[in-house]
Amino acid sequence: MSVGTGGEEVKHDYYPPGIKGIDGDYTAALAGNPNTGKSTVFNALTGLNQHTGNWPGKTVTQARGYYRHRGKTAVIVDLPGTYSLSANSLEEEVARDFICFAQPEVTVVMADATCLERNLNLVLQILEITPKVVVCLNLMDEAERKGLKLDVDQLADELGVPVVPTAAHIGRGIAELKDKIHSVAVSEILPRPKPVTYSQQLEEAIRQLETSLQRVYTNGISRRWIALRLLEGDHSVIEAIREYSLAEGKGAE
Repeated sequence: MSVGTGGEEVKHDYYPPGIKGIDGDYTAALAGNPNTGKSTVFNALTGLNQHTGNWPGKTVTQARGYYRHRGKTAVIVDLPGTYSLSANSLEEEVARDFICFAQPEVTVVMADATCLERNLNLVLQILEITPKVVVCLNLMDEAERKGLKLDVDQLADELGVPVVPTAAHIGRGIAELKDKIHSVAVSEILPRPKPVTYSQQLEEAIRQLETSLQRVYTNGISRRWIALRLLEGDHSVIEAIREYSLAEGKGAE
């Protein structure tokens, strides 16, 4: 559930208390590895229109802000910096649960242009949860100084989602990033991420688990992604779905 234009009440606790009053036309989560310039991008997007608070029952700080663009109010939720969504830490758990259960209209995933390969793990994990992704390829100026040449169009084609090159500390690319966030949020752009395919044996195991999960309430979360988490030994996602469904009164098997 995300913030709606009618200001409907948020029923669950994936938004920190005290800052639920920011109403908007759509919500974008801002995710990424540490040290990718995520906070700089958040500040460049929201300016002074931001609030901070802790997630309920957790010591993890969350920032939230907004801006106006093309006649719409975008609410930006800055998630904790993480290397994965495996829920091995509070930060990973918070980021995973927000993307899965708050279901933002867009998830912006930060990537460091100077070490792109290192950041693609999180990008691909999030694409397994939701197609509504914009990749923000930040620190492009540093990459250029190092002589690195990145084919942004080819990267966007390979991933199947918009990729925006930025140098947020000097404001470069922020206007285009706002455009792409808006276009995905209002379905002007329909991202079509290309699924990662694994070995035949692993794909068969995934299919079997997906079939078993058809009897389980998953809040619309990709059963393939849940199957992958289970195969990695991460059973916390099932418990998180159960807790969410009980809180929402949906019931879970």
